[in-house]
This record gives sequence, structure tokens and C-alpha cells, in this order.
Amino acid sequence: MNKAVANSVRWFLVELVIYGALMAGYFFLVLSFLGSWLDRLFVNDRRDYAWIALALIIVQGVFLEALTRRLLSFIRPRMEE
Repeated sequence: MNKAVANSVRWFLVELVIYGALMAGYFFLVLSFLGSWLDRLFVNDRRDYAWIALALIIVQGVFLEALTRRLLSFIRPRMEE
């Protein structure tokens, strides 16, 4: 296997593990802090629930991607040495 390809695969796996850990943490934080409120909102007003769920999905995607990039920028110089 080409060294560049092996390096790319390694970085992809590192990023996947970091993003997966952040996703699990985000899921449990939202579930513990907003779970009961989102459940009541789902039962009482589905339109507002849909908008809030969409906003949470967008915020989660943008925030966790930025956080993953920031963490990888700290990790990359150490792993390349």
C-alpha cells in the first residue's frame, strides 16, 4: 500500500474515533438535559418539536465538526513526529 494512502486511512480512522466519541457524549448530554422537555414538546406540539430537533441537528453537526478539527490540529503535529 502506498505510504500516502496508509497515512490518509490512519487519519480517517483517528478522526472517526474522535467524532464517534464526541457524538456519544453529545447524545447523552442532550438526552439527560433536554430529554424530558423534548418528549413533552413532541407530545404537545410536533411542529415546534420538528423545528427544534432540526436546529439541534444543525448545531450538533457544525459544533462537533469544528471541535473535531480543532482536536485534530493539536493531535496531528504529535503523531507526525
